[in-house]
Amino acid sequence: MSLKDQITEDMKTAMRARDSERLGTIRLLLAAIKQKEVDERVVVDDVAVIAIVDKLIKQRKDSIAAYTQAGRTDLADKEASEIKVIEAYLPQRLSADEVAAEVKAIVAELGAELGRNPGPGDMGKVMGAVKAKLAGKADMGQVSAAVKAALAG
Repeated sequence: MSLKDQITEDMKTAMRARDSERLGTIRLLLAAIKQKEVDERVVVDDVAVIAIVDKLIKQRKDSIAAYTQAGRTDLADKEASEIKVIEAYLPQRLSADEVAAEVKAIVAELGAELGRNPGPGDMGKVMGAVKAKLAGKADMGQVSAAVKAALAG
């Protein structure tokens, strides 16, 4: 079963259980998926769904920061509960050590291609390769920090 189908089934389950909070969040996720399909005239696969889920989680985290700063804890709590529902559709994330190991391997690979040790100026090349390999498997903020550390050292 594809991830999109799983989300649709979860929506039906939430409808039957009359879980309005969960249902609303799942509908937002399905609307974002449908919007991407309509805009780009494609049928999204699991990789694209994971990218959409990542984007929605990042939006929620940004909203939580803004609401907390404005003193609106009620809205921040609502966004946090939405994150919990949406995160269920992400694959198991890599640990910080696993991310660092993957980044070091990619930096070494890139160094062999370039014929020199990559430096901070090669951040874009390294991030491009890392994003292709770790998309959906790791938080990109954590990946970026690991790439900076690998290139600096």
